[in-house]
Amino acid sequence: MSVAGLKKQFHKASQLFSEKISGAEGTKLDDEFLDMERKIDVTNKAVAEILSKTTEYLQPNPAYRAKLGMLNTVSKIRGQVKATGYPQTEGLLGDCMLKYGKELGEDSTFGNALIEVGESMKLMAEVKDSLDINVKQTFIDPLQLLQDKDLKEIGHHLKKLEGRRLDYDYKKKRVGKIPDEEVRQAVEKFEESKELAERSMFNFLENDVSSNIPMDQPCCRGLYDFEPENQGELGFKEGDIITLTNQIDENWYEGMIHGESGFFPINYVEVIVPLPQ
Repeated sequence: MSVAGLKKQFHKASQLFSEKISGAEGTKLDDEFLDMERKIDVTNKAVAEILSKTTEYLQPNPAYRAKLGMLNTVSKIRGQVKATGYPQTEGLLGDCMLKYGKELGEDSTFGNALIEVGESMKLMAEVKDSLDINVKQTFIDPLQLLQDKDLKEIGHHLKKLEGRRLDYDYKKKRVGKIPDEEVRQAVEKFEESKELAERSMFNFLENDVSSNIPMDQPCCRGLYDFEPENQGELGFKEGDIITLTNQIDENWYEGMIHGESGFFPINYVEVIVPLPQ
């Protein structure tokens, strides 16, 4: 770290110490900003806990969860696409019944009963697997993307804003002792960070209200940003949810987002709810 960087860190630490220990007042942000910050904080906590609780609900055995997490991580490192599935208890019970039912043989009434019930349990396990996949694609993955992208970016802006506020407050109280140019730069950087943080929070909260799409209609999620190059194409960002209206051919979908409609490539999106056949 440069001397200037060390100096700035000292300014921030000194101001933070002054506020925490001596009760010095820092620059107050307006009520609207603080309300948005509170909503973002609650949203962040809610997403984190809901993701954890949903996984616990779908995969209640903590030992299996830990083992699966490790196996899937290893698979990603090795470049393997297929992930290991959670062993449903119904499937394990079904395997057990089928194993001993077959060993007892067709002549055994008990053996036949075990096979019949075991097959039913295996079917139940398949239904639960389908539920797991559906919940992951339509609920967990969008929340995870929200946490990893939008909320993380807002958190970065807020953290940077707090650092620049501390630097600004430190220099503001020492006007005359610190060069005017340094104070002016601190003001500009603080205002720049405040604007970025404010805009990112406003856009996030505004989209939360205006862009909800019912998940019972055909829709897909953007895997990458798509910039239109030709007339009639529909642009979107990674993570956007797009309403599907038609499949033009094997390479293109037609859809709508933010009140605009157009075409976009199939390989840029992941289908959440497919178009009716």
